[in-house]
Amino acid sequence: MLKLPVYLDNNATTPMDPRVLEAMLPYFTTHFGNAASRNHPFGWEAEEAVDLAREQVAKLIGADPKEIIFTSGATEADNLAIKGVFEMYATKGNHIITATTEHKAVLDTCRHIEKLGGEVTYLEVNAEGLINLKELEAAIKPTTILIAIMYANNEIGTIQPVREISAIAKKHGVLFFSDAVQAVGKVPVDVNKDGIDLMAFTAHKMYGPKGVGALYVRRKNPRVKVTAQIDGGGHERAMRSGTLNVPGIVGFGKACELCMQEMESDTKRISRMRDKLETELLKLEEAYVNGSKEHRLPHVTNISFKYVEGEGLMMGFNKNIALSSGSACTSASLEPSYVLKALGLGDDLAHSSLRFGLGRFTDEEQIDYTIEQVSNTVLKLREMSPLWEMWKEGIDLDKIEWAAH
Repeated sequence: MLKLPVYLDNNATTPMDPRVLEAMLPYFTTHFGNAASRNHPFGWEAEEAVDLAREQVAKLIGADPKEIIFTSGATEADNLAIKGVFEMYATKGNHIITATTEHKAVLDTCRHIEKLGGEVTYLEVNAEGLINLKELEAAIKPTTILIAIMYANNEIGTIQPVREISAIAKKHGVLFFSDAVQAVGKVPVDVNKDGIDLMAFTAHKMYGPKGVGALYVRRKNPRVKVTAQIDGGGHERAMRSGTLNVPGIVGFGKACELCMQEMESDTKRISRMRDKLETELLKLEEAYVNGSKEHRLPHVTNISFKYVEGEGLMMGFNKNIALSSGSACTSASLEPSYVLKALGLGDDLAHSSLRFGLGRFTDEEQIDYTIEQVSNTVLKLREMSPLWEMWKEGIDLDKIEWAAH
């Protein structure tokens, strides 16, 4: 039985796994203690639950539990990593290297650093969304303190060459921070094998609750320190004060445990469905995959359908399929995605793109329905498009000079 609407926006958030909710429930009611209350059983119980979750979270990424700092989510973790390193290592330097396709939580934090007098280099990416390692190395200077490159991109799913990046960072004595929100729980991430010094990730992208995330901070070779951005009480090894969100942390731990057990089988099933979806949709004329087909997450495909507006396309099946388009709706204008523009896409292709993010609860029937709905809507909109008609007649649209109103 087909379940509508179809949810294919798992890069934005994932539905919570019922097993995660089950683990969390007692900590809202009977086990409601504050994990910092050290004088009675209610506090001890909460502390014990947090300790277990810290172990579950650490295990998923190959870290030591003491290296996990719980936060309100990945945005806070990104801020803590970048601002925290900038303050802590101010005597060493003030230069940070990042990429133009990073998440806004990284880019906006870097802009903030620039206002404080820091220097930031923004690396361009190639047509597949990958940075150039030679350019990365060439950008390093004596004042460089941090390289901030995401593990996998949220819009196109491209996975960066993390181990090569970390080797370059290590060679020059620079810390390497990675926003790994889209990767953790979906592909094997190991902070030691990958050589990552700081890493942000979050529960709600891996079937856990919203409002809880973590920053991994390396303790050995090198021992990394960050200056707290939230003060008061010295929780989380004095890196992040505030009463711990015990139910959320318990859910995060359970979500990580389930990802460890099921990642391999999930990946096989989900990537097979993703490939089927992609293959069928690419049968449409002038349809293109954005990003790398070789180095990418198993559950994502981003496809542009030329001569069709992504927003219009979504309206065609909006009530029944939840997707994200390459036009970011801001209050003032319909801006094409900065990530797609960074790949070198023109406004037309960027505007005509759809991001499909599959997940643990996506089924075959939903994929068949999506193929049918998207294909039909593309064809219908193109029939109404004068540009499509001109293209079919062999007119080179790039050479046309449009009259201004």
